[in-house]
Amino acid sequence: MKIANQHVSASFKTKGAELISLVKDNQEYLWQANPKHWGRHAPILFPVVGKLKNDQFTVDGVEYPMSQHGFARDKEFEIEKHNSDSITFILKSDAETLKVYPFKFELRICYELINSSIKTTYSVIDAGKGPMLFSIGAHPAFNCPMTADEKRSDYWLQFEYAESLETHLLEDGLFSGEREKVNMSDNKLLIKDHLFDKDALVLKRFKSERVHLYSPHKKWLTFHMAGFPFLGIWSKSQESPFVCIEPWFGLADNASHNQKLIDKEGIILLKPKETFSCNYTVELF
Repeated sequence: MKIANQHVSASFKTKGAELISLVKDNQEYLWQANPKHWGRHAPILFPVVGKLKNDQFTVDGVEYPMSQHGFARDKEFEIEKHNSDSITFILKSDAETLKVYPFKFELRICYELINSSIKTTYSVIDAGKGPMLFSIGAHPAFNCPMTADEKRSDYWLQFEYAESLETHLLEDGLFSGEREKVNMSDNKLLIKDHLFDKDALVLKRFKSERVHLYSPHKKWLTFHMAGFPFLGIWSKSQESPFVCIEPWFGLADNASHNQKLIDKEGIILLKPKETFSCNYTVELF
């Protein structure tokens, strides 16, 4: 499936409602899922973000298995609407999801092209008779470098405001409770080869609502993420030629977590028939 306007084209697959291509001026911006490094493009994280302790959680004393980042990224979505410059996917709870996640829901993902930008909107409806607990987040990966004559280490992320950032350290996918200062210079986070040696950078406190990806030659994109409380920045290894910019409503478990979903940091509680909605926009240059 494809949408396009006079500036940008975007392609998708129904599995995971995943964006798989994002092109402007014949330049592919999105990571093309080379399995040598990481075999995904831009998965949706739902109904959890990150890894759970022992890969499970409890609701009302009942244990449920759940793999890292949840099941939505591997589910077949239906296409609800498809126009020339926008597309909406929908996933509904069913007998299979209820085995691992005891809440009825409707999840919509809408992609819309606006000039040289793509806007992604997540909408979650509690379709059950009781309150629903969930997290949701984005995991888009962008080519870095964009051109063959550059290296990833030539690039940097520039935050909108001056930041004093700390990353919350992960150990085997869970928060250890330790924090580490993120080295910044003039609002710039240099994408050095060793930046991700300790897994993703996970930021819980930041002021910026925009982050820009630069190379020495140009600004490539601006990531607009107003309202998201958490941000992940990640690449697979020192050699992986991509960087992920990940706004989240939710986090991985702490190693000391009691595994009760209601007590999970960042968890969202939605009342029956209510809708939660959030969006982010990627502006291409």
